[in-house]
Amino acid sequence: MELFDVQRIREDFPILKKGIIYFDNAASSLTPEQVVQKVVEFYHEYRANVERGVHRLSQRASQEYEEAHETIAGFINAPSGENVAMMRNTTEGINFVANALDWRKGDKIVTTVIEHHSNYITWLRVGRRYGVEVEVVRSDSEGRFDLGDFEKVIDDRTRLVAVTKVSNVLGCIVPVEKIAEIAHEHSAYILVDGAQSIPHLKTDVKRMDVDFLAFSGHKMLGPTGSGGLYIRSELLYEVEPLCIGGGTIADVSLESYELARSPMRFEAGTPAIAQVIGLGEAVRYLERVGMGEVERHERRLTERLVEGLAEMEGVEIYGPRDPKDRLGIVSFNVKGMNPHDVALTLDVSAKIAVRSGHHCALPLMKELLGIPRGSVRASTYLYNTVEEVERFLGEMEDLIRAVK
Repeated sequence: MELFDVQRIREDFPILKKGIIYFDNAASSLTPEQVVQKVVEFYHEYRANVERGVHRLSQRASQEYEEAHETIAGFINAPSGENVAMMRNTTEGINFVANALDWRKGDKIVTTVIEHHSNYITWLRVGRRYGVEVEVVRSDSEGRFDLGDFEKVIDDRTRLVAVTKVSNVLGCIVPVEKIAEIAHEHSAYILVDGAQSIPHLKTDVKRMDVDFLAFSGHKMLGPTGSGGLYIRSELLYEVEPLCIGGGTIADVSLESYELARSPMRFEAGTPAIAQVIGLGEAVRYLERVGMGEVERHERRLTERLVEGLAEMEGVEIYGPRDPKDRLGIVSFNVKGMNPHDVALTLDVSAKIAVRSGHHCALPLMKELLGIPRGSVRASTYLYNTVEEVERFLGEMEDLIRAVK
């Protein structure tokens, strides 16, 4: 028995009527009709700039835009919409933090080997620019960390700890709450890459006790070009905006300026109004379904994916074997086959969409797994079904037989 009506959910995604099996959700999710129509509503009914007019169109657009902030803040249990600055994606949010802090030579940044490039090379650049040391914590091959390794490298010189909550390659769930505790013992900030976690796990920034949390809308049913950065209340007026200009100021004189309140101080120029309003609607959609239901459904799919692939000769799976330790992402390789050939064969033969390559995680691929050419990655979401998983496993068996 389904924990929720997945067939009813699938009706909201017209693209699925094309007969595709979409297992590329870690790259970008599909978008439900409700979100598409909310974006269309903006263009058809109140297309105007926000926070810049007293006329009815501007007032309506501003109301919808501000409500989206509040909706998104509530989704991650942030105190208010003031704590969420809208960004284009996770990458921009991470780069915002990199440019917002006052770095000093001799500071230290701690990150990990399993990070997406956006949460890795950003800190290497900070290191080169400001003489900051970058320390990289290694996990085991399944993405498990020894917290003692964080305790060894996080010290009083550490300004920032930057970690992902869920690996985009291994699917492992990182204990960021415990890492945050270690960071705060040394007065260091912690930034979490939430790109792969917020769409799939109930997120509570208060419980996680993080200072920054970056995420992308396009991975959580929202429009492309939408995303956000949670900023802890105590830091809202300490960090510097990435850009300033129109919309970010409270007052300007010939000699000086005063920045506006958050989040406007961080959102320079005309924002991506339609995308933000669409992301607000995507969050409402997920709230109606229930994140607990989404997680339970995905765990069933992940468990069957891992179980089925593990039974196949010549298939190597990366990441935790225990489904309790991973969610929604299963990376693997087929012995003797290039991962791109596997992905292309699945698409051509069965309309199954998976990702192949290094997944923007070359340090993980080269240093941890020893597979510089990358892997095949199947990733699920709330609209995928057990039947699709079985179809995928059947196609994989056919593919392996064909290359023997």
